[in-house]
Amino acid sequence: MVFLYNKEPIITICGWDEAVWQGYDSIVKELQRKMETKDKVVLTVECYPTVREHEIADGLRALDPNLVIFADEAAMEPERIQAKMQRYLTDDRVFGYMAPFTVDEFFIEGKVVQLRKRIQSVQKGLVLVIGFGASLLSSGDILVYTDLARWEIQLRYRSKEFGNWRANNQDEDILRKYKRGYFIEWRMADRLKRSLLHSIDYYLDTHIANEPKMTTKEALLDGLKQTVSRPFRLVPYFDPGVWGGYWLQEKIGLDPKQHPYAWGFDGVPEENSLYFQFSDIRMELPSINLVFFESVSLLGERVYARFGAEFPIRFDFLDTIGGQNLSLQVHPVTDYIHEAFGMRYTQDESYYILDAKPDATVFLGLKEGIHSEEMIEDLEKAQNGEISFPTEKYVNVFQAKKHDHFSIPAGTIHCSGRNAIVLEISATPYIFTFKLWDWDRVGLDGRPRPVHLRHGCLNVQWNRTTDWVKSHLISQVESTGEGDGWKEERTGLHEFEFIETRRHWFTALVQHHTNGSVNVLNLVEGEEAIVESPSGAFEPFVVHYAETFIVPASVGPYTIRPSERSGGKQLATIKAFVK
Repeated sequence: MVFLYNKEPIITICGWDEAVWQGYDSIVKELQRKMETKDKVVLTVECYPTVREHEIADGLRALDPNLVIFADEAAMEPERIQAKMQRYLTDDRVFGYMAPFTVDEFFIEGKVVQLRKRIQSVQKGLVLVIGFGASLLSSGDILVYTDLARWEIQLRYRSKEFGNWRANNQDEDILRKYKRGYFIEWRMADRLKRSLLHSIDYYLDTHIANEPKMTTKEALLDGLKQTVSRPFRLVPYFDPGVWGGYWLQEKIGLDPKQHPYAWGFDGVPEENSLYFQFSDIRMELPSINLVFFESVSLLGERVYARFGAEFPIRFDFLDTIGGQNLSLQVHPVTDYIHEAFGMRYTQDESYYILDAKPDATVFLGLKEGIHSEEMIEDLEKAQNGEISFPTEKYVNVFQAKKHDHFSIPAGTIHCSGRNAIVLEISATPYIFTFKLWDWDRVGLDGRPRPVHLRHGCLNVQWNRTTDWVKSHLISQVESTGEGDGWKEERTGLHEFEFIETRRHWFTALVQHHTNGSVNVLNLVEGEEAIVESPSGAFEPFVVHYAETFIVPASVGPYTIRPSERSGGKQLATIKAFVK
């Protein structure tokens, strides 16, 4: 059975149908209209790293520019950039340190001055300035911002179409390319975007090769504002992995891959996209733009005051049905992640079992009476290929049933076993997984997957043993209210974690309220539900089984009820918010 899971959710943007253009011909005509009364025009196209700059330059050739300047002409040489970044890149394959750079630090002042003079020397016609850092050379008479979602960037890394900015490393290990993006390039690109977006004239989407879409700044910003006035979904994506299963492929209707899907991401604003629908034109943009430019409306004042412009909650799927165990792992405690990597908070998480086979398990916490020195010695031997790590000698194994909820505060050793589909509810710093043991596997690239024993062993909380785990982390269900046709339960998370989760079982309408915090929900039981505003502030919003959706803090009161399609059966949602 394939569920009614919507893989391409759209957000209809009203009132701006005449302010969006599709295709280079249409975009050129609009820019010509904007330029027509001027003798000289500087058109600046600022680009997020990994945007196809030459495609855009070719697409705008019909504007007949007198001069084309690529911003890279003023940037440092790759070797000098590498040396400047190295302290933050580190020699580790996966982990760097959060860098404070701004883009101007990688441009040579003398070259910037020379290029500005060249731009000024043109007396008539069009000057096109394009690339990452183009706005440093000229703010332009017309300023266009070209954006890109991080998932698309990763796909371009993987295909080897692109390496990192100014790196000439298309063939480098994907993990190292991702690391440089995550810790350095995306951070400084986001700083530039946040400083620039309110000054642009147009916003350009080039996610699909040679199919550009452009809108005005006003339409873009109003679209973001419209989005945070109602529930919405992010555009999901799915990724194969060495331990992947077949639930996502079979139940959501994904195209088969050479390797089965391990992950499903439909609630990660740092990497997911949004689809804005303007009449018959669909534009793709990074969902993180909502976090940057509608921070308070989306997150709530209290959450924004605590986290800044960061979305602190993440929902994703881990699919091991017909697959394998995840790696045995641990996440860093808060002090460690701050000191070692420059992150402000850590990856506390939980496993909500969305579905499971009878033999599904979760590895969680340590057994009573084990000796840390002996366990570390066996982990080192396993890493050296001397033994297979005797996991069940040291780590608890618990049966996992549908709707069980396992809390996993940072420092707790854990992994999902095979034959479960996990809805992972966690804090957002999502790459900070220290693998301790990976079951003698290699990755899909044929290389051993990174294991970080030193980091991991410094973070394992050795006192989280069987009795403590049973008392604090496994299905700590507490009834918090009930009414006609509904029941609410607190299902976790542990008091060490800042995320609160509530499960609602219902056959009738349930009243909800954001209470000043963004809410992230998933329909974990039932075919279809309808989210509505008691005052009619937004149109009814339909969600299906396993779909994650976001209710911005600004929404306030909302209701969820079964649709007619549910046929009177009991439904359930799991809701996460900041305590």
